This record gives sequence, structure tokens and C-alpha cells, in this order.
Amino acid sequence: MRRLKAAAARIRDDRGVGSVELATLAVVVLLLAFTIIQVGFYYHARKVAQSAARHGVDAGRQLGATSGDGVVQAQQYLARHGNSVRGPAVSASGSTATQIRITVTGSVATLVPGLELTVTQHADGPIERWTAP
Repeated sequence: MRRLKAAAARIRDDRGVGSVELATLAVVVLLLAFTIIQVGFYYHARKVAQSAARHGVDAGRQLGATSGDGVVQAQQYLARHGNSVRGPAVSASGSTATQIRITVTGSVATLVPGLELTVTQHADGPIERWTAP
């Protein structure tokens, strides 16, 4: 009988439960923090890629400029400000005689090894040209 009461008392003992709860909670809090940081990385890279595309369109739509000038301007912008866009590729595909379109594609810096996030942004604009009234 004594042994039964002693075993029942040990089963109801709460010692060590706080450590387990803290370890579980710490994992959840870290996962949440890393997720928030990763989302921030993604949106920042997206904004940088969009700004680079916009700068490229602004340079390429000027009178006498080519779409190649826009690509170069976007690449220069990324070289100055694009640390968050890794391995960027800039193209002027989709451009016509009256419209320019610059597309910037790259990968996002990640906290999780093996996670690949890609960001693609583009900007469009009319090309300046002389027309008869």
C-alpha cells in the first residue's frame, strides 16, 4: 500500500514540467520570430527589385535612349542598393517601339537553409517620341 501511494505521489509531482513548457514555448517563439524576419526579407527584396525596374524604365523611356540603357540603369541600381536581391537578372523583354518593360528577377536571402524564394518585378512605361500634331 505504501509503495502504491509513493508511486501515485511521484506521478502527480510537477517537478520538471516548467522546463518542458519553456523549451516548447522557446521553439514556437523562435519559429515565429524567424518567420517574421523572413517575410521582411521577402518584401524588402521585392521593393528593391521594383525600384530597380522603375529606374530602368525611367532611363530607357527618354528620347533617344534604348531598352539596353534601361537594363544598364537597373543593373547599376541593383549594384548600389540590391544586397537583398541575390543573383539578379534584368531584361527588357516585352518592350515594343512605343513601350518599354524592364523585368528584374532574383532570389531572396533566407534564414532557412534550402529555402529558395524568388522575386520577380517589372515596370512599364511609354517611350518618349516626337509625333506630328
